Amino acid sequence: MAAVDTNRNSNWAIEDSLDELCQLVATAGATVVGRIIQKLHAPARNSYLGKGKLDELIEMKKELDYNLVIFDDELSPIQQRSLEEALGVKVIDRVALILDIFAKHANTREGQLQVELAQMQYLLPRLAGQWSHLERLGGGIGTRGPGESQLETDKRIVRTKIRNLKEHLDEVIIHRELYRERRRMRGVPVVSLVGYTNSGKSSLLNAVARTDVLAENKLFATLDPTTRRLYINGLGNVLLTDTVGFIRKLPPAIVKAFRATLEEINQADLLVHVVDITAKNAFEQCQTVEKILTDMGVADKPRLTAMNKIDLKLDTNRSWTEEEALNLLKAECPVAENTVLISAVKRWGLTELNLMLKEKLISMGFNPGYAVYDEIGEKKEQ
Repeated sequence: MAAVDTNRNSNWAIEDSLDELCQLVATAGATVVGRIIQKLHAPARNSYLGKGKLDELIEMKKELDYNLVIFDDELSPIQQRSLEEALGVKVIDRVALILDIFAKHANTREGQLQVELAQMQYLLPRLAGQWSHLERLGGGIGTRGPGESQLETDKRIVRTKIRNLKEHLDEVIIHRELYRERRRMRGVPVVSLVGYTNSGKSSLLNAVARTDVLAENKLFATLDPTTRRLYINGLGNVLLTDTVGFIRKLPPAIVKAFRATLEEINQADLLVHVVDITAKNAFEQCQTVEKILTDMGVADKPRLTAMNKIDLKLDTNRSWTEEEALNLLKAECPVAENTVLISAVKRWGLTELNLMLKEKLISMGFNPGYAVYDEIGEKKEQ
């Protein structure tokens, strides 16, 4: 792994950023054998690294015998080509790595379409200099126009693929909007879980809705949105949606490709920001989430905060009851308004979370009731 420290990486230390990249590499199924960091005012325009560090990285190949180098920033097409020529191995950046993980975890047709769109948008500016015959993407013999070079043909094929994927995703968005309209007509409140990747959103969904959604200690274990019904005493049924986790250095193009999924956040009545309080950069992770929510135009949406994984903050040499754990942690760190301490794994703090959900939704105008709705908001006969 390689990175440039420009001293402009917000509040994240460069080592912390590489630690996160290491987690991404592990999630993708690869092994990190070394890392290299260079302090520069800005990455070198053509090679990302300066000549000295690039030579050092080339020398490291003799000892480490690496076959792939991953860079912590998005590389320009020129930088990627120059690095591959100099190193003699495949070179990818953080964005390509995340897209690879997305492709691995996309289980639904919608998720696969979104990943493919993001991949095509990432590929398009990187075609130059690559002998990338893309017949498998829908082109082939007979598709080349008069006077077109192979590169021009490949670009046209990719643009056509992007257009088709967008059309398919537009159909998905229309289909989802029909469901949302039915929910709105029946007054069913929708709550979306948001947060940094691996903060425990899926575990929380499983805990409060008693479901079995995949929850792994890996980045981006959840890619496709999952909605489940939650019954709250004194209010009725609420639809709770688990959404894809956020991460820093995610280009706007990828966010746009996942707009069908992120619409669940836009259309939610209430957001629950799930925070991993054990994360070394928990504050910076919260800042990343806030920035993305702001970019999406939903920063002002009603919100609760669930400080998760409190069980990992306790002395492991003794056993704890829920009451003991919550009393100790609240005494040590008083929580802010609209914030609750929880452990999704231990199911601690869920009663208080449900109470806060009820009070917040009632204050927003949702009337208490006991009608039973299914996952898409269709009223069932009693």
